[in-house]
Amino acid sequence: MKVIDAHMHLFNHEGFQRLCAAAGHDTTLEHVLDSFQKNDIELGIVMGSSRRGESDNVTHPGLFNLCGDVDLHRYNYPDQIAFCVGVNPTGITPENSPALLREFAEALENKHALGLKIYAGYQHFYVSDPVYTPFYELAERYDVPVVIHTGDTASTTGKLRYSHPLTVDDVAVNFPRVRFVMAHFGNPWMQDAAEVAKKNHNVYIDLSGLAVGRVDVENFCERYKGYVEHMRTWLAYLDDYSRVMYGSDWPLVNMGDYINLIARIVPENAHEQVFYRTATEVFTRIGGILQTH
Repeated sequence: MKVIDAHMHLFNHEGFQRLCAAAGHDTTLEHVLDSFQKNDIELGIVMGSSRRGESDNVTHPGLFNLCGDVDLHRYNYPDQIAFCVGVNPTGITPENSPALLREFAEALENKHALGLKIYAGYQHFYVSDPVYTPFYELAERYDVPVVIHTGDTASTTGKLRYSHPLTVDDVAVNFPRVRFVMAHFGNPWMQDAAEVAKKNHNVYIDLSGLAVGRVDVENFCERYKGYVEHMRTWLAYLDDYSRVMYGSDWPLVNMGDYINLIARIVPENAHEQVFYRTATEVFTRIGGILQTH
């Protein structure tokens, strides 16, 4: 089964190294590509984090990854890896916004740049905050989706009111020509996430980050039976797997284990859609990358 992992990370700090080890992986690019080959993953989409410039109050497009802070103009990763450019609203002002938007537009000229990423909850701004409006307009202009962190945060400094999936309804209505992806199925608010996606034709769900480490699928499905059934219930309520895509949140979880877990939760007749086709339909630039390898 061909797979596109629509949500992963390539950070190389100490915390991610520990997560990788717990999931049976390491953080080298060679290991990542080897794991892709073993699990039939044709492409991984890395969620970028916006880097800071000389001033702590100004943010720029960037991608923290295995090699540190990448210059997107010289981005030279293999074609099995693409990315979403991280947006950090901290310090954006009416005065510096035009210059920053030009930087983001230049970043989106890179063929590997497939979308934008907003870390709602970690960043204490509602996704409907006017600071994001120019970025949604940019996404519409470049025909790329906006991936939004929804649900629980890994950090205790995150504020959940900003990452609740119901907040995505506002921007979906206000920007009907922009595709929005609710990362992590809004967990634990899957009911709300399913409703937001069912109501809004331009909202999608990724299934990343719903388990951690090494996963014994049989044991997981038995131990967390209610959790698994909850996922199935609200996916069935949505009743449209063309709005659902696979993502792992790697290195949070073992690649092979997580593919097997999601394959158990999603009906077999929807596997091709969820594991592959939805990503190609949401991240419409993928075709140009896949044709090169």
